[in-house]
Amino acid sequence: MSKFVRLFCVAALLVAVVAPISAAARPRRALAVVMTNDPADNEIEIYDAHSGALLQRLPTHGKGGASSNARGVRQLDGDLVAVVNHGSNTVAIYRREGERLRFDTLVTTTSAPVSVDFGNSHMYVAGSTTVDSFVMHGRDVGWLDGTAPLQLAGGGLPPEGSTAQIGVLDHTRALITLKGPDPGTVDVVSLLDGVVSGEEPTAVAAPEGSLTPFGFAVDADGTALITLAHSNENALFRDGAFVAVTAAGQGAPCWMTRVGKYVFVANTGSKSVSRLVGTGSHVFVDDAVAASTPLGAPADLDAAGGILAVVDHGGGQAHLSLFAYNEFGELSSANTPIRLGGADTNGVALLTR
Repeated sequence: MSKFVRLFCVAALLVAVVAPISAAARPRRALAVVMTNDPADNEIEIYDAHSGALLQRLPTHGKGGASSNARGVRQLDGDLVAVVNHGSNTVAIYRREGERLRFDTLVTTTSAPVSVDFGNSHMYVAGSTTVDSFVMHGRDVGWLDGTAPLQLAGGGLPPEGSTAQIGVLDHTRALITLKGPDPGTVDVVSLLDGVVSGEEPTAVAAPEGSLTPFGFAVDADGTALITLAHSNENALFRDGAFVAVTAAGQGAPCWMTRVGKYVFVANTGSKSVSRLVGTGSHVFVDDAVAASTPLGAPADLDAAGGILAVVDHGGGQAHLSLFAYNEFGELSSANTPIRLGGADTNGVALLTR
């Protein structure tokens, strides 16, 4: 090898070693996005999900005011975030740009929005009396292409404050939980090519002796674990019916989030987080108290990328707690609870990729 070639190779190696990693190749910071839910001027706050540092605060260009919502903040593939403006009948859409979010657009809903989910190339919104679908083109949220009225198991529209959560079950169905009136209802919403078909949902009452379907987590097999908050139970929902109910062992189980085979449950009455496992026929409490939130009652939670984020309310203040989880669903506290900017902060989503 000539001296010139050797020098060229050494120089190329040095360039390769010292050249900065491109922005596209750098691992992105994990972000936790929470909604202040302010009834006059709603905002989101963005935190570093590892250090807990506040990175950004942005307006939602609308009014909050949703009561005890789940999935009022929802993310898609770490790049898109949707946030409900309950008091303005709009959903705010944000895009991720590096380590920050940028407001993108507002979409208008047919009733006051409470909960959001993504799937089937659509965004779905459960409102106080209706469910809407919005077509998506890649990461762009487009126009409203379907809507249907919500239904109570006893007939009629739900009263204000009944809607809890929406979740996509598969390409033909979505579920919506309605907390009241007693015993509570699960609406099975028909989808046609991803579009809310317009047909009245099939309204399924809570199991006999049980009360208040609240939060839920779906599985790839088409089943869902659903909390029964006012009877302190967790249930398995399959093929349009409740097929199993088990005691939660904690007070007021409310919201759920899934990580693989494990489902974490926020128990508002007990200030705790449980870990569940569901099968096609049963639901098991794997750990009744996998973690605690001693400063307040947990109000919403999300998990992704080895992190569980929990928002709680207590003493006129809201907090964000961040936990690490391993492959066995075991939790360890990752930070001192963060005092959030709004006392009524509700809704959290993790962007981990």
